[in-house]
Amino acid sequence: MDYSRQQRRSRRGCIFSLIALCLVVGIGIVGYGVSRSQIQTSPGCPSGKLVLNMYYGSEKEAWINDVVSDYNSHNSSACINAVPIGSGQSMQEIVDGSIQPDIWSPAGSVWLALLNSMWQQKHGSNLIGTGANDAPSLLTSPVVIAMWKPEAEALGWPNKAIGWADIAALSTNPRGWAAYGHPELGAFKFGHTHPGYSNSGLDAVIAENYAAVGKVRGLTATDVADPKTRSFVTNVESSIIHYGDSTGFFADKMFSKGPSYLSATVMYESLVVQANDGKTYPHLAYPVVAIYPKEGTFYSDHPFVIPQASWVTSAKRVEALKFRDFLLAAAQQKKALQYGFRPANLNVALGAPVDTAHGVDPKQPNTLLQIPPADVINAIQSSWNEQRRRVDVMLILDRSGSMGVSIGDISKIDGAKQGLTEFVNLLSDDDQLGLTEFSDSADVLSPVSPLGSKRQGLLNTINGITADGNTRLFDTISEQVQALKGLQTRDIKAVVVLTDGVDNQSQISIDQLVSQITPSGEDAGNGIKVFTIAYGSDADVDGLTKIANAAGGQEYSGTPQNIRQVYLQISEFF
Repeated sequence: MDYSRQQRRSRRGCIFSLIALCLVVGIGIVGYGVSRSQIQTSPGCPSGKLVLNMYYGSEKEAWINDVVSDYNSHNSSACINAVPIGSGQSMQEIVDGSIQPDIWSPAGSVWLALLNSMWQQKHGSNLIGTGANDAPSLLTSPVVIAMWKPEAEALGWPNKAIGWADIAALSTNPRGWAAYGHPELGAFKFGHTHPGYSNSGLDAVIAENYAAVGKVRGLTATDVADPKTRSFVTNVESSIIHYGDSTGFFADKMFSKGPSYLSATVMYESLVVQANDGKTYPHLAYPVVAIYPKEGTFYSDHPFVIPQASWVTSAKRVEALKFRDFLLAAAQQKKALQYGFRPANLNVALGAPVDTAHGVDPKQPNTLLQIPPADVINAIQSSWNEQRRRVDVMLILDRSGSMGVSIGDISKIDGAKQGLTEFVNLLSDDDQLGLTEFSDSADVLSPVSPLGSKRQGLLNTINGITADGNTRLFDTISEQVQALKGLQTRDIKAVVVLTDGVDNQSQISIDQLVSQITPSGEDAGNGIKVFTIAYGSDADVDGLTKIANAAGGQEYSGTPQNIRQVYLQISEFF
C-alpha cells in the first residue's frame, strides 16, 4: 500500500486506532462542528455562576435544550453550558485536548472503551470510570433501519423479519425494487452516517459485520478480515448515496425529499417517531416504519459521564451529580418520552408516542448485539475504509480578484489552497477527483479521473493557482454537474464549490441553475450532490444554500482560518 493511501486510512481510522502511531505523530481529527471559541464561552450562563461544560451527542439536542433551560432557570449557583457535537468527533477532541468536558454524553457506550483505550495510550490511565454507576444511561433509542412503509411491505414487513441480508440483496439486485414488484421505485437507495464520526454509522457497520458471520457476540478481528465478511459489507455499502456526520441530516433529507431520494436509512427509533408525528414533516410522502434488523442491533444508550480529570473540580463533580439526578428524575424522563426516546428511569412507563401508530414497535428489538472490544472496532473501521462506496468529485475554486485579499495573516486564495490540499490528501487512490478554477471563464485544470497516479501533480497545480478576474459561478457549476453526469461509473458523484462573491459573469440565472441540478425521477438520490462553501462575508450565502439544498448537498461558511476544517467536514460525506 502506498504511503498516501495509508495516511488517508490512518487519518480516517485514527479515532479507533489504539496503536501509538496515531497519538505519537498527531494524525487526528480536528474539530468540525465546534470551534475553539465555543469551548471557552458559555452562552446563556451569567457571570458569577459555576459553569459546567457539557458535550453531548446531537441526537438528543431538542430534549437537552428543554431540560437544560429548565435546570439553569431554577439554579442560582451553577449553569450548564451544553454543546451538541458528534460522538466520534468529541471523543477525538477530548484525546487531543481541544475540549475538556465536565460532562460528556455521547450517543452510545461504544465510545467509552475507545476513549479509555486512547487515553491509556497517551496518559497511562482511564479517563472514564468502569464501575456500574460511572456512566448511567440517560435515555435509550434502538438503532433501526428507517424505511418507507410501502417499501417495507414489499419486503414482507410486518409479517417477515427483515435484516441486513435483505439490505445486501436489495443493494446488489440490478432490477432494484422491480424485483419486488415496484419498478416505479427504481433502485434501492440506502444511507448511513460515517462510522468515524457518528454513532449510528459506527453501530451500522459493526452490525453489518456481525450479520455477515451470523454472530450476536464474540466478533473477532479474524471474522472482520474474512473475505465473506468483506464481500457482505461491500454489498450493503454499494447502495449508499453518500455518508455524513449527522444522523439528523439523513433524516431530514429522507423525510423531506421522499422515496426518490432515499429508500432507507440507519437512524434512531426516536427519529422515526418524529417523522410520523405529523408536525415536523407535515407533507411526508408515506408513513415511515422502523426495521429492527433480525440479526440484531444496538441501543443508543446516551451514557452520562463525569470524566476522571484534573479539570473537573470537586465543586463541579458535585454539581454534575445533581444535574444527573435531575435528568433521571421522572419529570425529565417523561419529556424524553415525548421526544421519542425510551426513558432510562424504569419507573417511567413506556408509552405513546413510542408505539405502532408512530411506526415503531416498543416490544423490539428482540436481539441485541455485544459491543466488540476496541481492537475489533478498529479492524472494522480499517476494513470499512476499503469497502465503502467510492466517489467521483469535482473541486471548483473561485480564483477571482477578491480572493487575493488577506483576512488576518493569510490571503483568501492561500487559505483555500490549504483546504483543497487537505481534501485531496483525504481521498483514496482509487477515488476519482478533478479540479476546476474560475474567474471570467472556467478552466478544467484536471478532469475527474483516478487520483492515485496524479495526486502529487494535482497538489502542485493547486499550489500554483493565483487570484484575478470576475465571478463566473453559475455557468461553472452547471458545466461540471453535466460533465459528471456523463461519467459511466457507479460511484457517489459530487461537486464541491468554493466562492467568496456574487456571480457577475454567468449566462444562466440561479433559478435556471437550480432547475438544471435538481435531481428528478425515481433515482433522484443518486443525483449529483453539490456542496457549497460561502467563503467570507461577501459570499452569496442565500444563493449557495439554495444551490446545495436543490442538489441534495449542504452549504458551509468558511474563512481562511477554518477552511481546512470545512473541507474535512465535507469529506465525511465520502
